[in-house]
Order: sequence, then structure tokens, then C-alpha cells
Amino acid sequence: MTYENPTPTLVDLLIDKGKYYAFNADDVDKKQADYNFMEDWTRDAAEQLKISIDTDILADTFADAHASNQGATAGVISASFDLGVTGTPVVLTKANILDYIVNMGTVLDEQNVPETGRFVVLPPWACGMIKQSDLKDASLAGDGTSILRNGRVGMIDRFMIHNSNLLNTVVDTDVVTNIIFGQKNGLTFASQLTENEGPMRSPDFFGDLYRGLQVFGYKVIKPEAFGWLYAKPG
Repeated sequence: MTYENPTPTLVDLLIDKGKYYAFNADDVDKKQADYNFMEDWTRDAAEQLKISIDTDILADTFADAHASNQGATAGVISASFDLGVTGTPVVLTKANILDYIVNMGTVLDEQNVPETGRFVVLPPWACGMIKQSDLKDASLAGDGTSILRNGRVGMIDRFMIHNSNLLNTVVDTDVVTNIIFGQKNGLTFASQLTENEGPMRSPDFFGDLYRGLQVFGYKVIKPEAFGWLYAKPG
């Protein structure tokens, strides 16, 4: 019996991005307001940070997908799946969207990507098509309740379906969406620093200052576990 000595491969992740929020709360406004608006503002600022970071990641990673996980000849073995290219994007409809989800899964299968932890991020219009597809019938979906009743898309062909309005879009005659899919080991994200400060007295006026900072980085570290569908609604 021969024993291997596994050696981990080190990957450098550059933490070179940051987002912040900063606002002031005037003492007069606080006195005259009939509720604690600072809590709402701080909560909204944190949500806007999340939206901004998600937008950056979704816009900056799709092009790093493996060459065989994108384009008109996707599939590292068969090269037989059309995932769309500039000029001829995939046209998704309620009649074919499930087929394309299956195709994306097969593209990952040809890369020997693990089945657990797979995901696809779809725009709302695509999730709406799924709800109008055959899966609207609970018996066909294998669920106790129709997705039209509970509003949840859930899992399809080993993919956890995520709905996001933040996917990158381009104008290619029509508006086309850069949809990403893959497995969790394909992409890494690290938030190195998160600071929230306030209230702090302002040196310039009668009021308080509130601010927050998040420093982060992300990278596609396993391109064969990451894919890109270039699609528009039909």
C-alpha cells in the first residue's frame, strides 16, 4: 500500500477593494423627528454596501469562467452546448429555460465538478419563466406545494437557484444578461475588515457622524467549476 502526502496549493487573494458609507445626523433633526431615523439609515447603509459589493462580484467574475464553460461550443468533452456569444445570445423562454439549466449542469459534469454546492444566479425575469414552466405543477416538481404558491424556486438539476437583480447586463441589440453558474469551490471571497462607527460628535456642526467601511477581495480560483451563460429573454 502506497500512501500519498497531499500538499495544499497556496492561492494569493488580493484584498484591494473597499466600500464605505458616511452620513451625518443633525441634532435639530433628531429632536424634531418622531422616531429614531439613525437606526433606519444605518441599516439601509449596510444593505447598500451589500448591494454594491454583490454588483462588483457579479460584474467582474463571469468572464473568468473556463473557456469550455462558456460560448457557442461549451462542454470540455462534447463541445455541444450553446451558452451564447456576442451577437448571438441565448434566447430564454418558459419553454426552454429548464433545458438550459440542465445543459449548464451537463457542462459542469463534463468538468467532473462535484454535484454538491452547485449554484446558478438568475435575473428575476428568468426566475419568472421557471415559475411559468412545467415546474409550476407541484407534482412534476416533486414538491408538496407549487412554486407559484410558495414563490420559492429552490433546486433544479442539482443547482440551487438564486434570484438577483444585480447581474451584469450589456446592450447587444437587446439587453443581454451575463448569468453565472458553478460550484462553490470555483469562487472565493474574503472580507478582511468591517468597521461601523458612530455616533461621533461632529467638529463642524451640532450633530453626530456615522460611518462604515468594508475591505474585501474575491477571485475565481477554479475556472473549470465556474460558468457563464450569455442570455436574453424571449
